Amino acid sequence: MDSEKLQLEIRSVTKKYSAKTVLDRVSLKLEPGIYGLLGPNGAGKSTLMNIIVGVLPPSAGQVVYNGQEIGALGRKYRSILGYMPQQQLVCPNMSGAEFLSYMAALKDIPKKDRKNLIMWAASQVNMQDELGKKLNAYSGGMKQRILLASALLNNPTVLILDEPTAGLDPKGRDDILDQIAELHKVRGITIVLVSHSMEDIAKYVERLIVMNHGEAVFDDEPKKVFSHYKELETMGLAAPQITYIMHALKEHGLNVDADATTVEEARDSILAALKASDSPLLKEGGAEK
Repeated sequence: MDSEKLQLEIRSVTKKYSAKTVLDRVSLKLEPGIYGLLGPNGAGKSTLMNIIVGVLPPSAGQVVYNGQEIGALGRKYRSILGYMPQQQLVCPNMSGAEFLSYMAALKDIPKKDRKNLIMWAASQVNMQDELGKKLNAYSGGMKQRILLASALLNNPTVLILDEPTAGLDPKGRDDILDQIAELHKVRGITIVLVSHSMEDIAKYVERLIVMNHGEAVFDDEPKKVFSHYKELETMGLAAPQITYIMHALKEHGLNVDADATTVEEARDSILAALKASDSPLLKEGGAEK
């Protein structure tokens, strides 16, 4: 399928369990891009993700892929969807190749195609030389990459990743997110990153969807969402540290871009503001002679 034409719509989706409403008339439109789906525990993001994947039916509303309700698409929808759940790898004595072969079988990929697809998927996340090792010998980052490879086996046009950086150190988080960003850049895959941490994914996503109490309370580009950092705090979410630093500098009279969301943007804005104000901090020795 042509990913440029992809359109996944969540139309007034509600999910109830007895008297409890977990999702309340959520409507979203996902087109080619990288999205962050965030929210505190109990916000409804995992339920929404499971409805998008097709694991759960909505109590009301629809999920529509390119104009067709996903229930009617059946196997066709599953064939374009990649899903990486947040989980520990089972069967730690399996090799990476055995694990991917097992996952290919679960996806009903024909046996004659599995070997080539396994090597292709592993190469997409730089794991092709690690397939002979046992899963219990993998580092945390390697385990996340082999899970990502399993989600790629059916060459999806939509990839949903649940906490893909969970349990990783800062370098491991950057490595896996760089891999994910490269997949979107090279293959045009639409990616939804489900997370509770804005810090981890702020520089990677094009749009942030913030869930709270079963509603999509924000759905916008990161800069605009982070401008509501005080409201995010009331939900138990923290904006990236850069947001707080830039707002503090602005409040103390330095004319910086308070909406900067990356270290690079913040650096350029601070230097420009210091230069415009002829600050002694830019002069040799940090002070006027």
